[in-house]
Amino acid sequence: MGARASSPLDKQQQQQLKGEVDVLLRNFLPCYRQQLATSVLRQISRELHPQEPAECQLFRSKKLPRVREHRGALMQLQGHPPRWQPVFCVLRGDGRLEWFRHKEDFENGAHVLGSTALTGYTLLTSQPEYLRLLDALCPDSSGDHVQEETDPLLEEPVSFPLFLQHPFRRHLCFSAATREAQRAWRLALQGGIRLRGTVLQRSQAPAARAFLDAVRLYRQHRGHFGEDDVTLGSDAEVLSAVLLRELLPATRAQTLPALRGAGRARAWAWTELLDAVYAAVLAGASAGLRAFQPEKDELLASLERTIRPDVDQMLQLQERVAGRLRADVQAPLRSCLRRKVDMQLSQVAQALLSTVDAALEAVRTLLAQGMDRLSRHLRGNPSGARLRREVYEFGEMPWDPELMQKCYREAERSRGSLAQLAAPFGFLGTQSLVFGVQDLAQQLMANAVATFLQLADQCLTTSLDCHQAAEQLGRVGGRVLKKLRSDSESAQRRCVRGWLLCIFLPFVLSELKLPEFEGDVLAVGSQALTTEGIYEGVIRGVLLQKIDQELKKGLGTSDTPCPHVDDSEAPLHQEGV
Repeated sequence: MGARASSPLDKQQQQQLKGEVDVLLRNFLPCYRQQLATSVLRQISRELHPQEPAECQLFRSKKLPRVREHRGALMQLQGHPPRWQPVFCVLRGDGRLEWFRHKEDFENGAHVLGSTALTGYTLLTSQPEYLRLLDALCPDSSGDHVQEETDPLLEEPVSFPLFLQHPFRRHLCFSAATREAQRAWRLALQGGIRLRGTVLQRSQAPAARAFLDAVRLYRQHRGHFGEDDVTLGSDAEVLSAVLLRELLPATRAQTLPALRGAGRARAWAWTELLDAVYAAVLAGASAGLRAFQPEKDELLASLERTIRPDVDQMLQLQERVAGRLRADVQAPLRSCLRRKVDMQLSQVAQALLSTVDAALEAVRTLLAQGMDRLSRHLRGNPSGARLRREVYEFGEMPWDPELMQKCYREAERSRGSLAQLAAPFGFLGTQSLVFGVQDLAQQLMANAVATFLQLADQCLTTSLDCHQAAEQLGRVGGRVLKKLRSDSESAQRRCVRGWLLCIFLPFVLSELKLPEFEGDVLAVGSQALTTEGIYEGVIRGVLLQKIDQELKKGLGTSDTPCPHVDDSEAPLHQEGV
């Protein structure tokens, strides 16, 4: 596995990649500017004309999403030719993996041997599975596998492997000393991969929403209508993945024949070449987006100033144009939905509802167990230090990968069936979907834990003995579980509604063959209203009506909002649970 390109990228190749990034930015940024305007209009409209109550009953956790830092000794396959060497690895709270020569180097602040953001990686813990992946990367048509017999991966079987595979980057091959260490690293790395991947999806900022919409529209204009996992990561990482998808076939055809070696040796060399290409593209995309940042900030401020005073007139114009487009598209849209969507919508909705409900039910169970555990410790009259430790561990529940795995596993269980149900509609974003459900479970757990601790702090006083304090915690726990159930129901609905739209909207747009629009910008001096955007809004609105009808059947609920659990009630010691 020591084969590598003699020169991964020469100056001409680097210059060519820079040109490709420049072209991408030149074509993408106008779409981004337009979506920034649309996103600001949408945000102002929601502020001034709220459609439905958005109040949550749990307190919002102030802790940012993170992974628990994890560190320890591993073996890593590195060097030329590669061989297994000891390293000391550290997974940071922001999802960045670093490795050092020795533990002392880390403790003394020495330079890292290597580091990577875990965005886009897939973790494999099976050596045969990883070797099959290498074989698929560069199949050896000659049938000569003699050279593969000296592969270190075959020469030295790995008992507890941790293979990090990326579609555009060098693979990272580690090995743990025990099964317990492998499991701990697996859970930690999976948390880091998810954290890095969903940074844009978690954000509610108009710029983040605008960026994701711009990527989708940019790809639709180039014929890619189905949602997939290309939007995992930061803005620069997403743009790099978009460009690499376009460049990969030509790069493979031009460079793969020149790589020395056979089979897995060529596959290893291919990942090193791709890593150099990805690094060059990522650097160019990052620089381009940094250069755009001042313009973006000024544009957002300008849009706020210009749109807010005229928002009512703009919304009236939007509705007039939407009415005309709705009449034009009504017949073909109904036909498309009847023939291609209606039968499958119910099945996909039920699968999604079941997946989200299972993950959130696991959250409720874990939370109840954690609150009961605290009450039991209080009844046992623990020392102050022990009680503080128990409270700290309770507060860390949302960030405990071992504990939260019970919730995350429920989302993972349905990955295969969801992928099969959604694939006919061009949806290949099952990884993003699963990550989204896991993020939701973690956020609700964090909110519930924060609410419990805050309410407990309000009601527990030094005048209470341990038994009385435990009874108070029981009442607080009952209230928090009611709040969690209410928030879970609304969160489940929003989550499933959003993913059903991601699955079916691009498909319907592709089936209807988006028409060409003349004089696209409708509002003078602003890109907030375009005929294309209003056309898509019409399709979105009709599709959401069907989705909401399906969710009403699936959830078995009415439109009546959940009753609010009032925290201004009588003191807890006068209440029942």
